[in-house]
Amino acid sequence: MGSLTDKLKGNANEAIGKAKQGLGEATGSAKLQGEGALQEAKGHAQQAMGDAKQAAKDAANKAADAANRKL
Repeated sequence: MGSLTDKLKGNANEAIGKAKQGLGEATGSAKLQGEGALQEAKGHAQQAMGDAKQAAKDAANKAADAANRKL
Protein backbone atom coordinates (compact mmCIF):
# COMPACT_ATOMS: atom_id res chain seq x y z
CA MET A 1 0.00 0.00 0.00
CA GLY A 2 1.08 3.53 -0.61
CA SER A 3 1.44 6.14 2.08
CA LEU A 4 -1.82 7.88 1.16
CA THR A 5 -3.75 4.61 1.22
CA ASP A 6 -2.34 3.79 4.66
CA LYS A 7 -3.29 7.22 5.96
CA LEU A 8 -6.83 7.01 4.56
CA LYS A 9 -7.41 3.52 5.94
CA GLY A 10 -5.96 4.66 9.24
CA ASN A 11 -8.36 7.59 9.42
CA ALA A 12 -11.29 5.30 8.62
CA ASN A 13 -10.30 2.75 11.26
CA GLU A 14 -9.84 5.47 13.86
CA ALA A 15 -13.28 6.92 13.14
CA ILE A 16 -14.98 3.52 13.17
CA GLY A 17 -13.15 2.58 16.35
CA LYS A 18 -14.25 5.75 18.11
CA ALA A 19 -17.82 5.16 16.99
CA LYS A 20 -17.74 1.58 18.28
CA GLN A 21 -16.39 2.78 21.62
CA GLY A 22 -19.13 5.38 21.90
CA LEU A 23 -21.80 2.86 21.00
CA GLY A 24 -20.33 0.42 23.49
CA GLU A 25 -20.44 3.04 26.23
CA ALA A 26 -24.02 3.97 25.35
CA THR A 27 -25.19 0.36 25.39
CA GLY A 28 -22.98 -0.82 28.24
CA SER A 29 -21.16 -3.30 25.99
CA ALA A 30 -17.58 -3.79 27.19
CA LYS A 31 -16.96 -6.06 24.18
CA LEU A 32 -17.90 -3.31 21.72
CA GLN A 33 -15.81 -0.78 23.63
CA GLY A 34 -12.82 -3.14 23.46
CA GLU A 35 -13.28 -3.78 19.75
CA GLY A 36 -13.47 -0.05 19.18
CA ALA A 37 -10.29 0.61 21.12
CA LEU A 38 -8.46 -2.06 19.11
CA GLN A 39 -9.72 -0.69 15.81
CA GLU A 40 -8.74 2.84 16.80
CA ALA A 41 -5.24 1.63 17.72
CA LYS A 42 -5.02 -0.14 14.35
CA GLY A 43 -5.89 3.16 12.70
CA HIS A 44 -3.15 4.97 14.58
CA ALA A 45 -0.66 2.30 13.48
CA GLN A 46 -1.76 2.56 9.83
CA GLN A 47 -1.35 6.32 9.90
CA ALA A 48 2.11 5.98 11.43
CA MET A 49 3.04 3.52 8.67
CA GLY A 50 1.80 5.96 6.04
CA ASP A 51 3.80 8.78 7.62
CA ALA A 52 6.93 6.60 7.70
CA LYS A 53 6.52 5.60 4.06
CA GLN A 54 6.08 9.24 3.06
CA ALA A 55 9.16 10.29 5.05
CA ALA A 56 11.25 7.56 3.41
CA LYS A 57 10.00 8.55 -0.03
CA ASP A 58 10.74 12.22 0.64
CA ALA A 59 14.26 11.40 1.89
CA ALA A 60 14.96 9.24 -1.18
CA ASN A 61 13.72 11.98 -3.51
CA LYS A 62 15.82 14.58 -1.72
CA ALA A 63 18.94 12.39 -1.96
CA ALA A 64 18.28 11.76 -5.66
CA ASP A 65 17.83 15.46 -6.30
CA ALA A 66 21.09 16.25 -4.50
CA ALA A 67 22.93 13.55 -6.49
CA ASN A 68 21.53 14.87 -9.77
CA ARG A 69 22.68 18.41 -8.97
CA LYS A 70 26.25 17.19 -8.39
CA LEU A 71 26.43 15.52 -11.78
